[in-house]
Amino acid sequence: MSTIPKQRVSIIGGGGNVGAATAFALIAKGVPAEVLVVDVVDKAAEGQALDIGDASFMMPGTCRKGSFKEAGQSDVIVVTAGARQQPGEPRSNLIDRNYKIIKSIMDSLQPIKPTAKILMVSNPVDVLTDIAQKTSGLPRKQVIGSGTYLDSGRLRNALSEITGVSPTSIHAYMLGEHGDNQFTAWSTARIGGRPLLDHPKMQGIDLDKIYEKIQRKAYVIIDAKGSTYYGIGICAATIAEALLNNTSQVFPVVNYVESRECYLSWPAAIGSDGVEQSFDPHLNAEEEKKLQKAVLAIQEATSKYE
Repeated sequence: MSTIPKQRVSIIGGGGNVGAATAFALIAKGVPAEVLVVDVVDKAAEGQALDIGDASFMMPGTCRKGSFKEAGQSDVIVVTAGARQQPGEPRSNLIDRNYKIIKSIMDSLQPIKPTAKILMVSNPVDVLTDIAQKTSGLPRKQVIGSGTYLDSGRLRNALSEITGVSPTSIHAYMLGEHGDNQFTAWSTARIGGRPLLDHPKMQGIDLDKIYEKIQRKAYVIIDAKGSTYYGIGICAATIAEALLNNTSQVFPVVNYVESRECYLSWPAAIGSDGVEQSFDPHLNAEEEKKLQKAVLAIQEATSKYE
């Protein structure tokens, strides 16, 4: 009897912090899948796979080093590899460098399993998800990005501290473009079926300060320890689990929104086919303006990579 799970998740860039955190989270969550750690730095991939594999003896999942060709035949391919923005580097230059990296990865994965789903984590994730879809050849619904899921989790944690309600019972999203053009959809936020902003403990709260806290969170972590990886690792693993197990959970992930004609961090139900449904929250006029700003920024950035 084989002890290797039938489902496979491959982590591209698994030798790095974010990739390794994602692989470990998949094992620790008890996802019954074979997790492959893939990296251009072979020794880093081997070390992470061996270390994470040691944690799998009491779990249904397994972990080992894998190749790009094996990764191309996976059920879910998580991409965490990419160039980091250098101090003073224009965003357009960073996207150019990452375009070359993502295209090289997609070429290395060929032939890609027709039913595979790609989950992009590398930044700028909204733009790179668009590039990954174009260079992989997979349908749009099968190529998504981690988007503002982590940002929304940070928001829910902050609101939980204020209201005393569990983060899992607070329905609130950061939407738009993951990064400078994301915004808080305050008008759609709910607790117990009622508007969040009607909660007694939200009265007099400076909403801009909450937004700024969420925006600064990554920079605070990076300043203290060099990079962020545990939060995004658990988020990526949870989305991958939804793709594998057909959970139809709704996440604010990067998905192609037909009405906006671009990839966008937007609520979508995720299952074994990728995006099952994409939802259109009822935003107020101010939020709609912020959304349009994000849409234009993404469309401008992706238009040169046809």
